[in-house]
Amino acid sequence: MSKLHRIVNLLICAGLITVFMGCASTQKSESTGQYIDDSVITTKIKAGILEEDKLKTLQINVKTYKGVVQLSGFVDSQQSVAKAGEIARRVEGVKDVKNDLVVK
Repeated sequence: MSKLHRIVNLLICAGLITVFMGCASTQKSESTGQYIDDSVITTKIKAGILEEDKLKTLQINVKTYKGVVQLSGFVDSQQSVAKAGEIARRVEGVKDVKNDLVVK
């Protein structure tokens, strides 16, 4: 039973090492922590947009990668473009905002 126990422990350790190596950061991808941070930023921006009366629209897409936010989609006015960008810039952790919103 102890030999089986050692084999199981070895397999578990090998599996964990494989998982952690898969989560390691590279220049082309985010670390797990960065992905979570970006998800929080995206959620806060979406909540801010929904709270704004003039921006209550599902036509604004928000994507965040390594703290850089991209806004895309359609809005009704140039003021809405500016307001969405302002909301995004106020969120903690945002490094830059690429505002690609289009007035329809």
